[in-house]
Amino acid sequence: MSGGLHRSSSAPSKNALPPQELLDDLCSRFVLNVPKEDQQSFERILFLVEYAHWFYEDNSVEKNPSLKSLTLKEFTSLLFNNCDVLKPYVAHIDDIFKDFTSYKVRVPVTGAIILDETYERCLLVKGWKGSSWSFPRGKKSKDEEDHKCAIREVLEETGFDVSKLLNKDEYIEMIFGQQRVRLYIVAGVKDDTAFAPLTKKEISEIAWQRIDELRPTNDDVISRGITGLKLYMVAPFLASLRSWISVHPPPVAPRSDNPRKGITVWKAKNSSIGNSSIAAENQPSKAVADMYHPPDTFPVRSFLNFRFDTGPILQAVDAAFST
Repeated sequence: MSGGLHRSSSAPSKNALPPQELLDDLCSRFVLNVPKEDQQSFERILFLVEYAHWFYEDNSVEKNPSLKSLTLKEFTSLLFNNCDVLKPYVAHIDDIFKDFTSYKVRVPVTGAIILDETYERCLLVKGWKGSSWSFPRGKKSKDEEDHKCAIREVLEETGFDVSKLLNKDEYIEMIFGQQRVRLYIVAGVKDDTAFAPLTKKEISEIAWQRIDELRPTNDDVISRGITGLKLYMVAPFLASLRSWISVHPPPVAPRSDNPRKGITVWKAKNSSIGNSSIAAENQPSKAVADMYHPPDTFPVRSFLNFRFDTGPILQAVDAAFST
């Protein structure tokens, strides 16, 4: 991988790789000029590189269409090859990225299952890329309590503050591999509530979906509901959710005039729904939002194949601040 990407010294053209000045700025902004506690482990360093990647995609590429859009793996290789404090680790780049990918799926996730007043519908969000739907949720940040993470992530992904409705004792929790996912049940939300994500390029659509339509089509396709929606991170919670609903009467009785299909309440840029295109333009990037909530090093053991020496980085930071 380390030999797969090289910057071109020729004049910028369509899909050009970022110039050295931009890479220097990204390295300085996201790797060097951060609190020292965020540089004490290799996992945190790689999260900082991921933030730099989000910033590059959300800002640099958007403002300069001639720049090439990069995958996280491509961007990581490029930054390591062009950032002085990271260059010594270029030879280990494959192990670095493999271990980081493995690490990320072990960070706990929390979010919320938002139900309407009749408990007939739940709110789902669709990611920016792909076509899979999920409940609004995200990874926990450093020293963050489960319910506070859920409140923050729901606010970021839907623009809705659930802090006054969330009960810390009402949740469904499941383990996927080594990752714990806890979803708080937030019930009784008015169906005319306005929703719109606070960060751009993370959510492409928000919709009320009927729970009775979110069920497997057969035993082999457990992740796709009868509406055709991809429900990889929804289907596993449905049985427990229906059990909860069966013993909790809704504040409003089911109505015969309720729409029988799912209703999109927000759609990203280029949609015809409301002012969503304007909202998408004015949202801050996910990278900027998450810089204030760096993920903690939750797994009890660090990377399996690689150990990162933060000494040179700390020396570079000290030198930067002393000049």
